[in-house]
Amino acid sequence: MAGLLCAAGTAVPATAADTPAPPRAVTQQSGNGLALTPPMGFNNWNSTHCRAEFDESMVKGIADIFVEKGLKDAGYQYVNLDDCWARPQRNADGELEADPKRFPNGIKAVADYVHSRGLKIGIYTSAGTRTCDSVGLPGALGHEYSDARQFADWGIDYLKYDNCNNQGVDAKKRYTTMRDALEATGRPIVYSICEWGQNKPWEWAGEVGNLWRTTGDINDSWGSMLSIMKQNLPLAAAAGPGRWNDPDMLEVGNGGMTDTEYRTHFSMWSVMAAPLLIGSDLRRASAKTYEILSNREVIAVDQDPLGKQGTVLSSTGGRWVVVKEMADGSRAVALFNETDSAQRLATTATAAGLPKADGYTVRDLWEHRTYNTAGTLAATVPAHGTVLLRVAADGGWAAYPPAVELGIDTAPLLEAGRTTTLTTTVTGLGRTPARAVSVRLDGPSGWQLRAVSPTGAPALPTGRSLTTRWQVTAPAGTSVGAYGLTLSARYSAPNGARVRSTIPLGAQVVVAPPAGGGYLSDLPQLSASNGWGPVERDTSNGESGAGDGNPMTIGGTVFTKGLGAHAHSSVAFYAGGACSTVTAQVGVDDEKGARGTVVFEIQADGRKAASTGVLTNAMPAQPITADVSGARVVRLVVTDGGDGTDSDHADWADLRITC
Repeated sequence: MAGLLCAAGTAVPATAADTPAPPRAVTQQSGNGLALTPPMGFNNWNSTHCRAEFDESMVKGIADIFVEKGLKDAGYQYVNLDDCWARPQRNADGELEADPKRFPNGIKAVADYVHSRGLKIGIYTSAGTRTCDSVGLPGALGHEYSDARQFADWGIDYLKYDNCNNQGVDAKKRYTTMRDALEATGRPIVYSICEWGQNKPWEWAGEVGNLWRTTGDINDSWGSMLSIMKQNLPLAAAAGPGRWNDPDMLEVGNGGMTDTEYRTHFSMWSVMAAPLLIGSDLRRASAKTYEILSNREVIAVDQDPLGKQGTVLSSTGGRWVVVKEMADGSRAVALFNETDSAQRLATTATAAGLPKADGYTVRDLWEHRTYNTAGTLAATVPAHGTVLLRVAADGGWAAYPPAVELGIDTAPLLEAGRTTTLTTTVTGLGRTPARAVSVRLDGPSGWQLRAVSPTGAPALPTGRSLTTRWQVTAPAGTSVGAYGLTLSARYSAPNGARVRSTIPLGAQVVVAPPAGGGYLSDLPQLSASNGWGPVERDTSNGESGAGDGNPMTIGGTVFTKGLGAHAHSSVAFYAGGACSTVTAQVGVDDEKGARGTVVFEIQADGRKAASTGVLTNAMPAQPITADVSGARVVRLVVTDGGDGTDSDHADWADLRITC
């Protein structure tokens, strides 16, 4: 069930939120003196929900892993229990009790174990009569003081306080009552307000809690993560030491996104000074997951004591530049590529807020390398990727090699057996020139890659480029799909040291659409992102799993062909310049009753070719036609109509392309 969810996945009515007005700037830290940097730790919900694997053994195991894998030393300290830890009913004295199957020794014993590992423990309940799980475990509404006392007696250090079954009681009143109850215990307990951003907590919760959810629940998909990030970014002025915007827990390692997307997730949460609560089961995590979660240079951005949330410098065409001021005067600069193909992103040190200087040091926080620059900060960023830099005007720039920017003129789309010409560039960004520059393009075994223009230059001073044309051929019979190309440059620094810089370039082998065209749901997709679960072929979006859609139905009319999506979504197809029109019948699927508002848009090589107005569930299917003549790539986009994503199930019915 898509839309705004509580922690345990039970649907609740969603309040349509206007685009949030910028909150007033923070002038003081939270009153309880806790969480002066964003909390870091673990919460089981994203990986286990209420399944049986959530138990005492898991919690203790996570605590052990924090210590043994170095996560504790990296700054993670809270091991938090989410919903389903309790019995369904209070005992005869009105007290909460732990589920005896999950926690046979009780919560205090688990807390004692976590504390023995030098860590802290968190717990969950709801500001309602029951929690969010479908069983409905006891909530704290009306029991705030006795429950807070129990938590304190157990040794709890962190409370996540949800919003289900709230009986319509004013949110500020409910959350303030629990604040007062926690304070009355005398125990320092970090207070996490989880009311999903329904009542604009960024406007009032800084005087109540230490962090507050700004959105509905995240799920393990690119569309969900992206939508939440966009909702959280405008709220930077509300954040500060002890009072944080919370865009929900991390999905890193749960399997629904690529490692590139998970690096973006972790980078942007850190730039937004968000709590870093691991949501994957670390007992099964990959080495790559640990590498992402343990990146201390990125963690340092999140944990910077100045407590500033990053702000958006630019976001044109899905090319985001987000800048975070740091306590030492440096700036963290995120170059984030929202789009589905590699893009050049650029800004300058002065635009990021640094003073004018002869040169600057630039640290790449994922490559762990430092360069000098004359002031330009630029990179070709892979699709859905983020380059995270830390930039300073510190006078020590001359000790580092010059930065260079590697780029490509267009997204590599190749038809098997046909030669495609690609143009790459290596551009000097350094205050000192890059010397004896050479460039190389590598691809999969069996591919032909041949340079047809110079691959070297004696020197690249600031702003000078080496441009190289390559003829690239994927062997006939190569399967449609994504493949890796790597562009690398070697050059000498002023001290003679040789430097190697590389970027991955995602190439896609494509197939020309059939003569005459056909249904787009029958053709291969270049890329697809969706706000809730996967984009479905010939059915509605359904629930969050793959293949769980229903017959597409708009205004009572059933369609057998098309795509079932959920805002925000984007689906791209290769047209190869050979097609003329795209047509469809579009609307909100009937499966969501009276809810859902969306806008449909068709793009041709990034140009808007057709768009609807805001469509609601009360409307019948609407026709849409787009002229896509000459376009290599056709993209189908669904947005939320400007009112947030709640049940925005969008059908591209009877979807055809003419070629």
